[in-house]
Amino acid sequence: MSSSKFVRRALVGGALAAGAALWAVRPRSFGDKQKHFVPSVPEAWYAHRGLHDAGSGLTEEYAVESAAYVALARSMAIKAGYGSAAESGPIAPENSLASFAAACEAGFGIELDLQLTLDGQVVVVHDPDLMRVAGDPRRIEDLTYDELTRIPLFPAPAEPGDAVAHPLPKSQMNPPLVTTPDAAPDGYYQHVPLFADVLRVVAGRVPLIVEYKFDDNAAWDERCDELMEKGDELLRAYDGAYVIESFNPRAVDWYRQHRPEVCRGQLAEGAPVSNPGAWAAGLLAFDWLSRPDFVAYDWHGGNSPQMRATRALGATAVSWTVRSSDELAECDDWFDRHIFEAFVPRR
Repeated sequence: MSSSKFVRRALVGGALAAGAALWAVRPRSFGDKQKHFVPSVPEAWYAHRGLHDAGSGLTEEYAVESAAYVALARSMAIKAGYGSAAESGPIAPENSLASFAAACEAGFGIELDLQLTLDGQVVVVHDPDLMRVAGDPRRIEDLTYDELTRIPLFPAPAEPGDAVAHPLPKSQMNPPLVTTPDAAPDGYYQHVPLFADVLRVVAGRVPLIVEYKFDDNAAWDERCDELMEKGDELLRAYDGAYVIESFNPRAVDWYRQHRPEVCRGQLAEGAPVSNPGAWAAGLLAFDWLSRPDFVAYDWHGGNSPQMRATRALGATAVSWTVRSSDELAECDDWFDRHIFEAFVPRR
């Protein structure tokens, strides 16, 4: 083959590859948004799992700014009627009613996570189990909501600002020997809440980013459909601003098919090539399925080629999760909205 033919084929091949890549990362079309009267992601700072005084992001790495954040979470929760200044332990742990009420009092939007209990109740909790937030290794899908009401988040000896709960007695045995108390513990505490109760507390005061959470983002089963249907049923009845998102493109596609009028987002992050599925998702290669209105990306990747491309094509870029003023300064130019924790952003 002559060098000129090789160059022509390489150019054609490169153009086709670039075209395919742009097709894959293309968000929902402007015409489709107009047709369904789709709102944009409301302009707000979004408090990750609520404005919380225990839980995600409150690690030693962010201690310089997190003290003010924890103090704000506590004061806003108390203002909303949760706990008191006399409480020695956490008042508003992550993904609790108190943390969401605190965010509302402070005027922040809220990012939260949905899962299903054993008895099919839609609850707000991030991890598949309770180990990190309650010292209890049992899984959400193996517990009823009634049981969850008797399991305190960040129980004593937890302190404000703790990132991880202390393990419960016998929780680290093999197998664990943790059981649910027969009665609710004495004193003030927060537990995993129903999504319905969260919506009642927020009551349209601030916008929500609602994440549908799954163990395996490459799989889909009847419980996944159940979560989508029940979560959406609650949102249909809710009188307030919200958008939805998920790492699982099938969940975002569920909204494309069933609720095209809802603003939908694809969650993603960069991943190594050694994990092909996650690597492709990080490249936004599955956006052809979900055709999102926004992409919520790990804040480190805002300047990546795929994020620059999808933003240029019309997607709103949302960062997760910014935990300091320095991180915000590093990524702010590449995102339109931010999900934050562990520091108080200037508004």
